[in-house]
Amino acid sequence: MPTFCRHNRFLANCPICSGDQVEVVSSGRTGGARTAAGAGATRKRAGSSSGSRTGGVRVRHVAREQEDGFHSSLARGLKASAAAERLAEEIAFASARLELLTTDPPGLYRDIVEQADREEALWLAFLIAYVSPLDEDDPFAGVRSARTSWAGGELPVLDDVALGPRTAHDPARATATLAAYRAWAKRAGSQEAAFAGEDAWSPQRRFARAFERLALPGLHRDARFDLLATLGRLGLHELEAGALQLGGPDETTIAAKRVFGIADTLLLERRAADLAAAGDVPLAALDLALWNWNRPARPGAGERERATLGAPGLSADTDAYARVAAALGL
Repeated sequence: MPTFCRHNRFLANCPICSGDQVEVVSSGRTGGARTAAGAGATRKRAGSSSGSRTGGVRVRHVAREQEDGFHSSLARGLKASAAAERLAEEIAFASARLELLTTDPPGLYRDIVEQADREEALWLAFLIAYVSPLDEDDPFAGVRSARTSWAGGELPVLDDVALGPRTAHDPARATATLAAYRAWAKRAGSQEAAFAGEDAWSPQRRFARAFERLALPGLHRDARFDLLATLGRLGLHELEAGALQLGGPDETTIAAKRVFGIADTLLLERRAADLAAAGDVPLAALDLALWNWNRPARPGAGERERATLGAPGLSADTDAYARVAAALGL
């Protein structure tokens, strides 16, 4: 029987509430880091015909906190204090991570800063965003095993590489996206020139133009945004997010629709900017914060795993949490 949401739409068709539907696939595979082969098998199962049941048992869980009358003009889609508190916590963590990238880059992020060859540094930054750090004690293990040199021209082989939660790699595409990135840089003359753009551009415009130009086959929004935000924070280029670049089918956009209670892209961007300004946090922090906020709880555990993107032991910024919580009226 069709189910209607609070916006009087079929639940599966609502751009706001459809994000609450978390699909869990039982395939007999235990936990652990995803590999390229494993990720490809999951995508294949997800894309199989509904007439075939060989992909495992599918169970739908609705992940929503109990409504308690919470209301905030900065997050109009939230009706529960617990959801607002979780959002403030994720923004506080994401803000702390951005600050860490600026002041004391961890792991391979430090290698980017210390790399004397700018092309090698930019290539490593791209690989980190593309493969994605793991949620483990050694978050860069996958990137490290796949790393190749830019000068050598060899494309990484990711068949047995552990992929992070926000990876852009699709095993079905093999090295096509990596080759497209090298071709993109070659057309500009170098990676350096491709990211730099025009000297007269502001950091916000440079970010927006680079984000647009990086719309390569297989390179999704999350990887592009994280790459540019990272380059800006590490000081490799003057890049600063002036918008979250929302509007696609990605998890961050879905989360934004849920939090801000609207699907219109322009209004989503405006409300995201209003929340960041009210909480006095970088707008770029909302990218990872919204993505983590929308991450499904583990079946049976009731806990959500946080993608730390290279900072597994980092604590949330308590001051940022206090500011965002106050802005939300918590």
